[in-house]
Amino acid sequence: MYFFIFFRSSFFCNLFFVATKSTIVLDVKPWEAETDMKALEAAVRALQFDGLIWGRSELKEVGYGVKKLQIQIVVEDEKVMWDDVEEQILALEEYVQSCDIQAWNKI
Repeated sequence: MYFFIFFRSSFFCNLFFVATKSTIVLDVKPWEAETDMKALEAAVRALQFDGLIWGRSELKEVGYGVKKLQIQIVVEDEKVMWDDVEEQILALEEYVQSCDIQAWNKI
């Protein structure tokens, strides 16, 4: 009797499980105005995680000739932790000064 109830409840829990995803817009700022932004974007997009999809990107003017890379990512919350992504982006020390979250939305 108890086994049947446990089996039945676990069956229905798995039946209605939906993977949650988040859309995150990042601001990746370079060290200086002379930074090659195409190389920066290529280095950032080269980072691969299971459950991470890179989206659109654009360059935004910050000031004094400095531009920032604004890039969108979609992550599966169960597979990808934001801290891991930020750590890998900040590890690109030759290009990246800082990485900030512009927007974070649950899908």
